[in-house]
Amino acid sequence: MYKITSPAPPGHTAHGGAPSTPTLPGPERSRLGRFGVLPHLAGTSFLVLGLFARLPLAMLTVGALTLVTTESGSYAAGGFAAGAVGLGSALGAPLLGFLADKRGQRIVLLVAALLNTAAIAALLIATLTSATFGGAALALVLAAAFAVGFTCPQIGPLARVRWMAMTRRSPRSALDTALSYEGTADELTFVLGPALVGLLASLIAPWLPLALAAALTITLVSAFAVHRTVAYSDRGSSDALAASDAGPAPHAGPAPHGDPGSEAGPTRFALVLLPVAGMVAVGTFFGSTQTFLTAFTGQFGAAESSGLLYAVMGLTSAVAALSVAYWPQRFRHTGRWMVSAAAMALAAAALALPASIAAMLVALLFLGIFVGPTMVTIFSIGSAVAPSHRLGTVMTLLASGIVAGTAVGSGLAGMLAEGGGAAAAVVVPAAAGAALFVLGAVAAVALRHVPRA
Repeated sequence: MYKITSPAPPGHTAHGGAPSTPTLPGPERSRLGRFGVLPHLAGTSFLVLGLFARLPLAMLTVGALTLVTTESGSYAAGGFAAGAVGLGSALGAPLLGFLADKRGQRIVLLVAALLNTAAIAALLIATLTSATFGGAALALVLAAAFAVGFTCPQIGPLARVRWMAMTRRSPRSALDTALSYEGTADELTFVLGPALVGLLASLIAPWLPLALAAALTITLVSAFAVHRTVAYSDRGSSDALAASDAGPAPHAGPAPHGDPGSEAGPTRFALVLLPVAGMVAVGTFFGSTQTFLTAFTGQFGAAESSGLLYAVMGLTSAVAALSVAYWPQRFRHTGRWMVSAAAMALAAAALALPASIAAMLVALLFLGIFVGPTMVTIFSIGSAVAPSHRLGTVMTLLASGIVAGTAVGSGLAGMLAEGGGAAAAVVVPAAAGAALFVLGAVAAVALRHVPRA
């Protein structure tokens, strides 16, 4: 789609300074359509690494749940372990993003890969060597599970930071295309990860999924950490750190991508909170939908198939996320947020209608069409309002919002399902979609002066 005109490779410039940002002077035919710009910008290896290096994150929660439940014979212990992984990830992700902004992605990701591999090993040892799972033994397992989540490398958010750096001087369509790809990569891995855990645990051994996650982390995350594209994001981190040490520039020019750099601190913070709140609502939708589907399939004596139903929604969501790259630029991102969220709310409410698993499959296929674009859009808005020296922090905050929201949604839908079954639980995903629409309307007003939103 685009042709790069002799960009200096990362680590080199014509003037001996920081690596230059690739430029996209004009369109060119590509068999990949608009997505042809991505391998030109980052190389095919980055697309492959960025996809598979995030797979461990999608395996850890379900892997911990499966292992601890199998070894302890307690669904409660397994649930606590999965919750500890989620809580650790929600708290650790923003810290990792902050450190990446300060010190660069390379060193932070390498250290995180080592620590996460060690934490997974500790969880395996603590679980497999426990004779009982009461008292101190369970506490040790939960502490290890928390450490697994807390140290988990946040590949998706940090990959988005690299795309923002690489498309900094390019048309907005290039970043939209990259974020569409990233949204699809997230969806695919969160479908593939749990499926891989179930397959390996049932056919071979319940410990194998976590062992594979550790192997993938130490190899693929490390390779992602040192990939040549890290020069772009780490250049931004070092520039920002130098600027903060030297004090504010007296006459800073306008930031690329419509970054509202002139906003005051509290105003900027409020703008960042909008997409974060949006991702909490998205997570609430995810968690409540999972719980609703468990209650729904339980009515047919097939509760174990709820994950497969949920994966169906993920597939159409992934395909729809790719379509965002082709949406017209005049369709503002806040407008996209509102339209997608409204459709999500209506489609989620329609989940109350199916009376069979086959009909529910059709409803979920339809619902997924609106989920992927919503996530891509909110990440795009997050990139527009994030301070240029805190991109990693904001992107990981958005990811943490999903994790936190998933816990909220699971809890709320679980309480309703306990008393009223699936018919009561379906209220939560519909309400989450409605909340997303309201947040989108607020964002449309608050961000009307931000060009990229």
